[in-house]
Amino acid sequence: MEKNKPLYLPSELVIQILVRLPVKSLICFKCVCKSWFSLISDPNFANSHFQLTATHTHRILSISPFSLKTQSIDFESSLNHKSTSRNLNWLRRSSYLKIKGSCRGFLLLTASSKLYLWNPSTGFHRQIPVSPFYSDTLLFNFNLLYGFGYEQSRDDYLLVSLSYDVNHASSQLEFFSLRDNTWKDIEGTGYPHYLDPKPVSLINGAIHWLAFRFDLMVHVIVVFDLMERKLLEIPTPDGFGHYDHYHKYIGLWVFGDFLSLWTKNDHIVEIWVMREYKVHSSWTKTLVFPTNAIPYFSPIYSTKNGDIIGTNGNTGLVKYNGKGQLLRQCSYHDDLGEPQVVMYTESLLSLPHFPATLNKFKKTTQTRRLRSKKKCKDTITSGIKKKKETMRSKWKRGAES
Repeated sequence: MEKNKPLYLPSELVIQILVRLPVKSLICFKCVCKSWFSLISDPNFANSHFQLTATHTHRILSISPFSLKTQSIDFESSLNHKSTSRNLNWLRRSSYLKIKGSCRGFLLLTASSKLYLWNPSTGFHRQIPVSPFYSDTLLFNFNLLYGFGYEQSRDDYLLVSLSYDVNHASSQLEFFSLRDNTWKDIEGTGYPHYLDPKPVSLINGAIHWLAFRFDLMVHVIVVFDLMERKLLEIPTPDGFGHYDHYHKYIGLWVFGDFLSLWTKNDHIVEIWVMREYKVHSSWTKTLVFPTNAIPYFSPIYSTKNGDIIGTNGNTGLVKYNGKGQLLRQCSYHDDLGEPQVVMYTESLLSLPHFPATLNKFKKTTQTRRLRSKKKCKDTITSGIKKKKETMRSKWKRGAES
């Protein structure tokens, strides 16, 4: 009787199967065998995996700023879904952490005066060098704000820094290119704005901040175009947010596939959507609903079926449906202090290597090779010398006898 032959799948078919699996499964499958480890670790595989939107898992991450405890929740499923803890033990506990942006699975974090990029899915992190224009006085004299985005044409990640001196009404715009490993200053970008320090919105190849123009006394959306590398301005809907420019309950976010604004006054939330990007007349008030049960509700992101998820102003998440009806709420932290909350997309992506890091690695490798060759040469020379001395000693003793 012929033995059953083991099943065989062509490598091309294996790749097509694996590339459609979620990140969590792929990370586990790296332990199956060496070939799978190499495949899943390959940057080309990671890019192909991220391009397939069907594989995207969107999660809400909350971080307690002092204890650095983290919780990650798949918000497409139930809010009561079991959360996952992410490891931040590479950060000092004394660091006060803030989330400044999210892009392609990476989070931009500030801890004290340091900048980090972190992929919660893989645990990969990298510290970004501080700008040469930065000084400790900026913490006291400037509103220092950041944004983070991806420029597809150059396959490059840009970290954008906006600083505004309230006392002297001066501003500075600069960006850091991960591919070039350099900070660049952009001149002539003065703006009379007070910027919202919350995490920014990334959509249509640009970074967006909600700002208030003191000269015109109106809210505007400040835009940094990642390809053009310049600031633009988008007007808000007529009559939006005029009642109080310091009002806490007003914000910018992405609702579905559209740039969106929300405001809350007297426990009533209004959501505006820009149906056609950069077209002012396309602003539409799409939803108005009461939040009496959740007086400090702030929306974060929307699910595929149109549900709206937000925070309750403390340590809980809240979900409303597309009609403004409260569906459920849950608590995700028991620490004191308001946690940092952000949405991110799971990914296996890595970051471009710093040229300086590569040069340093090559130099270190070359030095190690030279040292190894020298050590080997010295060992051989020492051995030959020792052997000659031994033979000379034997010959001398033989001659004496």
